[in-house]
Amino acid sequence: MTHSATQSNPILVTGATGRHGNTGEHVVRRLRDEGHRVRVLAREISDRTELLESLGAEVVVGDLHQRRTLAAALTDVDLAYFTYPVAPGVVPAAANFAAAVREADRQPRVVVMSMGPAHPDHPSELGRNQWLAEQVLQWAGLDVLILRVVALFHENLEVLHARSVHDEGVIRNSFGDSAIGWISGRDAAELAVAAMLHPQRFDGPVVFPPGPESFTHAQIAELLGDVLGRPVRFEAVSADRWRRELEGLGDGVINHGMAQHISSVGEVIARSGQSIPADPQKIRDLIKREPISLREFLTARTAAFRAVSP
Repeated sequence: MTHSATQSNPILVTGATGRHGNTGEHVVRRLRDEGHRVRVLAREISDRTELLESLGAEVVVGDLHQRRTLAAALTDVDLAYFTYPVAPGVVPAAANFAAAVREADRQPRVVVMSMGPAHPDHPSELGRNQWLAEQVLQWAGLDVLILRVVALFHENLEVLHARSVHDEGVIRNSFGDSAIGWISGRDAAELAVAAMLHPQRFDGPVVFPPGPESFTHAQIAELLGDVLGRPVRFEAVSADRWRRELEGLGDGVINHGMAQHISSVGEVIARSGQSIPADPQKIRDLIKREPISLREFLTARTAAFRAVSP
């Protein structure tokens, strides 16, 4: 599909109301900036959908877990973005989406925002399920380009560690002293937009974009301390301890599946080390701009780490 072919028909975006990394909203913004019609699938009307409508997006109410609600969203769609929250349920969601596409009797190209741990044997249940969901999409005969970003989002630091940084001046997790690739949610969204509008930049159907920077959590603690102007240290703990700590936050953001997922990812990386090194030039080549640095992100979000905990 050419760039111009997407001008007349709407591009379907799922996950646009999600808050993890805010990637969906940025995908919508960028597609609108490029002059494309955008249709958003949302489970309900909310302040988030009102914001997306203000950007010029069409909102269709539907649920990836209710196949019959997807028909209207897929009408006249030749290009779609499929993503799912860091939560249980991605396999039936993918099955419903694939079935609805086949019933619509169209052949849309689908860009899938995946995760590095998507693998049939990964200790993370969500990682195994993500891999299986992608198999379902391919078995259904969909034309897919799968982005398994091999980096953690900058936003994870705020979601997972803002409370402990404020209360104790500590980043505590199961990643050990291994270096990890890092990328901003905005740059991950830029990868998705590039994959939709410029697929020739990617070698598909499964690609592994690296992070533009690499840090250990001890280095991040030092960097965050420098930005905040007070000491922040890193403490390595077991996956079980960190999972329990995350489950005890009770903030409504971290669900049981996410806690099990990220603590398992940390344990694997602590044991095996980083598999794909950071490559800033690769990201520049894909998104055609300078990626956001971790220091830039932390500097912009200092208030979140200084906020009083509930």
